[in-house]
Amino acid sequence: MQLRRDLVEAMVAHARRDHPDEACGILAGPEGSGRAERFIPMLNAARSPTYFEFDPTEWLKVHRELSANDEEVVVVYHSHTATPAYPSVTDVRKAGEFAQLLPSPHYVLVSTRDPDEHELRSYTIVDGVIAEEPVDVFDPDVPTEV
Repeated sequence: MQLRRDLVEAMVAHARRDHPDEACGILAGPEGSGRAERFIPMLNAARSPTYFEFDPTEWLKVHRELSANDEEVVVVYHSHTATPAYPSVTDVRKAGEFAQLLPSPHYVLVSTRDPDEHELRSYTIVDGVIAEEPVDVFDPDVPTEV
């Protein structure tokens, strides 16, 4: 999974801002590209430090906007406020619910349990099976070596 540094920084800032509640949102990109290009923070309707819930009205609005722009959800992100950045049982259940609506998003978790550091990890969750994937954070204006 490749993520631009500005998108990572935006997710971490959102997680810090909403702490001690979990923050949540998505990264969107052009349909079929698998490339995250746009940060869309969302409201945690649960306002909970232990789980997140997208606000249904906001989710519908975002879904329509993505469709109108020929975009799709590339990443579903949320934070863990007191535990490592590893999917909980609730996160796995929620991924099963998302599977009915989204084509195979990546699940990025940001742990804010340490006030001085953050932990960011990415996973795929398919049929309840969690697979961690490496995250390559890059600066878009720095050429990559070939």
